[in-house]
Amino acid sequence: MRVRTQTHVRFSEVNWGTLKSLLPYLLEFRTRVGLALLCLVAAKLASVGLPFILKHIVDGLSGEGGVDPMVTLPLGLLMAYGLVRFSNVLFGELRDTLFGRVTERAMRRIGLKVFEHLHSLDMDYHLGRQTGGVSRDIERGTAGISFLMRFMVFNIGPTLLEITMVMGLLWWNYHLGFALIVLVAVVLYIGFSVMATEWRTNFVREMNQAESQSSSRAVDSLLNFETVKYFTNEAEEARLYDQGLAQWEQARRKNRLSLFALNGGQALIIALAMTAAMVLAASDVLAGEMTIGDFVLINAFMMQVFMPLNFLGFVYREMKGSMANIEKLFALLGVAPKITDKPEAPELAPGAGRIEFSDVLFHYHSERPILKGVSFTVEPKQKLAIVGSSGAGKSTLFKLLFRFYDVTGGGIRIDGQDLRDVSQHSLRRAIGVVPQDTVLFNTSILENVRYGRVEASDDQVWEAIRLAHLDGFIRRLPEGIHTLVGERGLKLSGGEKQRVAIARALLKQPPIMVFDEATSSLDSASERSILEALSEVAREQTTLVIAHRLSTVVDADRILVLDEGQVVEQGTHQQLLAQNGHYAKLWALQQKSQDPS
Repeated sequence: MRVRTQTHVRFSEVNWGTLKSLLPYLLEFRTRVGLALLCLVAAKLASVGLPFILKHIVDGLSGEGGVDPMVTLPLGLLMAYGLVRFSNVLFGELRDTLFGRVTERAMRRIGLKVFEHLHSLDMDYHLGRQTGGVSRDIERGTAGISFLMRFMVFNIGPTLLEITMVMGLLWWNYHLGFALIVLVAVVLYIGFSVMATEWRTNFVREMNQAESQSSSRAVDSLLNFETVKYFTNEAEEARLYDQGLAQWEQARRKNRLSLFALNGGQALIIALAMTAAMVLAASDVLAGEMTIGDFVLINAFMMQVFMPLNFLGFVYREMKGSMANIEKLFALLGVAPKITDKPEAPELAPGAGRIEFSDVLFHYHSERPILKGVSFTVEPKQKLAIVGSSGAGKSTLFKLLFRFYDVTGGGIRIDGQDLRDVSQHSLRRAIGVVPQDTVLFNTSILENVRYGRVEASDDQVWEAIRLAHLDGFIRRLPEGIHTLVGERGLKLSGGEKQRVAIARALLKQPPIMVFDEATSSLDSASERSILEALSEVAREQTTLVIAHRLSTVVDADRILVLDEGQVVEQGTHQQLLAQNGHYAKLWALQQKSQDPS
């Protein structure tokens, strides 16, 4: 049995240069970042001062330093201790509050940038994308950016600064041994954490890739659940999904075991350093070189150093994991669209709507040409029908006109303007489309029709609905025009969806209309009534009709017959029948298939 396969993406090494891309989002709020840094410095100063206050409190209570604890209680020191500890927490909270706005705005800006970039990419990219995987990449990437921005600024640098300050204070107030213990422990800890985390990053990537693949498979299966039901392949879909989950489970297990090794190694280094410092301090106390308060101070400083150091290990791990997540987000931003506007491309100048195809060549793959020198002209307000057998290149003409692809030879012009010389936005604004495969948004009928022109009034929407012969159907619905159509419009029949698409295109009121098998899902009676309405509307627009059923285009001003990417015949319905060529044969075949006898 042939099953769907996933393309395995080979990840590059984590690129620390991606951090540069975050700087503009930090600089947008310079004042907030500056105030947050001041709060950070204040919190660190309070943190470093706490052990000294604690030392004097212990010495005061133990009677060392000539103070009798029965005479005086170091109340001032106790109050100072509480105040400094509160200040440490307060400044930390203020720092997070001030910087929160920066991270939230960055997530919003980057998320919007990715969304807009995805919409700017060409048809080829979107035909090959995996929606579920892309969605998960964006979700993980934006969350990773939040983590990176917060901890890059407020944890790694400040923690190293605090460690340096503690080492200097221990050396200055006591002796070099304590500073060396801290230095050696920090170097070992950081070196081990970096090497182990680099090793673990591969497992994070594997886990994320497996998660994206299983998510893509689930979304793909659910979006096509009708097909699954048609062929009773629920068990096969479950097997494929479980196959992806099994890969995720295995990668997750590797990630968990490697995390155990990393945490164990870090804990061992901290325990050895703490033990060495305590042994040295206890020896100095016994030798009379240090007080009990000094012993408590050394212990407090060691805890103060290794707690953020342990957190630094966590931050580094998470930063590497976050960058493994955001590298795919930035990879999305790095995908260049194949169809781009020229620099300073002007808008399509309004005109009568004359369309000209001049010796157009096109291929998706060089070894398989689709269009082979197609030339024709559609005069303003003329109705041109394009017919031919399946695979003749009919729909490709529309994709080129809408500039989903660029021609590989020749040119296409609207009112004398080459499509490649004008902006894509202005070009597509001038063309209304009713596609063969209508996909609706999961919202109301009203909003789906209004999507053709979002600023349209309710009256204008209703007029488009009336022209599309959709009003009778809507009035029979309990919720009327506010009825939800379901995901991809699955709550509506094929014919009802096509009428919504027709109403949406009519509401746009463009100078050029393209109907790609627009009535293929309608019954004969509905088709006739809609064709009459479209004929009335088409008098004011240049109209291209891509059709399979020839009966729908007999009233066209001119009919173009395509065969294997070439125009083989053109003329009116009667003229083509008289030629007794391709068109006449197609007509005879369709008439015979409709003959009940």
